[in-house]
Amino acid sequence: MSTTPQGPSGPEYLESSAGSPVPGGSRPSDSRKRVIVLGGLLGLVAVGGGAAWAASSFLSTGDQPAQALPAGTIGYVSVDLDPSGEQKIEAIRTLRKFPAFADKVDLDTEDDLRERLFTELTESGECDGLDYAADVEPWLGDRVAVAAVDTGAESPSPVMVVQVTDADGAEEGLTTLQETCGGDEVDSATAGWAVEGDWAVIGETAEIAEGVVADAGEGTLADDADFQRWTEEAGDPGVITMYAAPAAGKYVGQLMDAQDAMLGSVGGMDEMDGMAGMDGLDPEADNGLTPEMEESLADFGGAAATVRFDDGALEVETALDSSQSMTALSGLDAGGADLVAGLPDDTVAAFGLGFSEGWFTAMVDNMSTLGGADVSVDELMSQLSEQSGLDLPADAETLAGDAMALSVGSGLDLEAFFNGGPGELPVGLTIQGEPDEIQGVLDKIKPQLGPDADMLETETDGDRVAISPNADYRASLAGGGSLGDSEAFDEVVDDTDGAAAVLFVDFDADDNWLARLAGDEDPEVAENIEPLSAFGVTGWLEDGVSHSVVRLTTD
Repeated sequence: MSTTPQGPSGPEYLESSAGSPVPGGSRPSDSRKRVIVLGGLLGLVAVGGGAAWAASSFLSTGDQPAQALPAGTIGYVSVDLDPSGEQKIEAIRTLRKFPAFADKVDLDTEDDLRERLFTELTESGECDGLDYAADVEPWLGDRVAVAAVDTGAESPSPVMVVQVTDADGAEEGLTTLQETCGGDEVDSATAGWAVEGDWAVIGETAEIAEGVVADAGEGTLADDADFQRWTEEAGDPGVITMYAAPAAGKYVGQLMDAQDAMLGSVGGMDEMDGMAGMDGLDPEADNGLTPEMEESLADFGGAAATVRFDDGALEVETALDSSQSMTALSGLDAGGADLVAGLPDDTVAAFGLGFSEGWFTAMVDNMSTLGGADVSVDELMSQLSEQSGLDLPADAETLAGDAMALSVGSGLDLEAFFNGGPGELPVGLTIQGEPDEIQGVLDKIKPQLGPDADMLETETDGDRVAISPNADYRASLAGGGSLGDSEAFDEVVDDTDGAAAVLFVDFDADDNWLARLAGDEDPEVAENIEPLSAFGVTGWLEDGVSHSVVRLTTD
């Protein structure tokens, strides 16, 4: 390796051999691709660890990889593997509740996750002779990130940022890593990196890595206003941070177009043209993005997500721009969460939505606009009405009411269902609205169901209409309950005040229903499901931002 000085205070650039860096437009050789994968082993250790754990360490204060990346970074995923973190201990203890993890992974709270993953990744023999304790541990830090950076090329350049505790040691270690894992074809074109301060930036070429470091000197991602806004919107710091810049929308559109072009070149795909859909929709829409979709993606405002441990639960919080129709919670409003919270206490699972006035029109409008329809919303609504036999949008909004919740109660018996039909299942729909008007819409639908019309039998209590083929469960739904007061609900459903959408699953309910049902087929699977306690998703819209919190708890 050689060092290219950049002045007294400039970064230390490391490139493979003394040769010149390969121009950015060169096509990478198989050798370079191999070393990008194997030479980026350090990043895989950390990123793989974060994915395998879903959060195994505590995000301590201090420098973060975003400080080593330029403000023009398109996408970013960082992982913190601080081995002293309290959450690492909590995470491992949680994972060890699952027999498969304890038996096959056999990882304890005192183990070094980085070393363990490094060992797993090098067991294939690709890096024979590489020693973690001698070649890696002395300089490898706790934080790592992978990113897509706008380097002026046609598409973003993938780079990896690894925290280092010793710059000189990192130079020696990365050199050893490249020589050990690169095979016999290692040359100046085989990947490259630049070390600046406490960070090593690894790229497809040394030129790319140098350019990323130089651009970061003009302004870092950590100081970028969009990055700060969206990571703050995603809540408290965690062990994994993900970010998509506003510019990511444009590249997503290009990726989708390329994918569609690839699929379209497969023989026989033309036969699907007849499935373009309803009259008035652009038949070309199935073969690529419509101009409206491209415009919406181009106007994307950004997004971020955080993975953390919170009060014993694994939590994932997301925040994304909802000002464009492709990402908006169009037509949803508060009410769905409250309806779910008022379901019977023995509810096993439920999904609820709240609706605002005009939600169905807004949904059809978005669909027709993004689909490139050449008919007006009124014409499209007329077609839908004719096909459904309903008066739309009025009947759809009446039927949904102010809020709607689909739920499953206790007493799940699949054998009874297969022998007796849907009426044996405790499954139903609860609607909060005007009972007489809701019944009027149901009466329009029943004739179209024929002998299955009893699926829409109802029971009413106040402004709640319960629909279920199971008479007992129908009565239970109409009477309601206090599910929201249960410990399981409280642990996994975020503050329901203002929430428009809620998903809740209680794994402990109905005699550990999921493990019980799985046990009939595979006892080993049932044993590994049994530790699950509850799962919840809460979604809401606030100040133009779509928020969601996903939580999973164990016993």
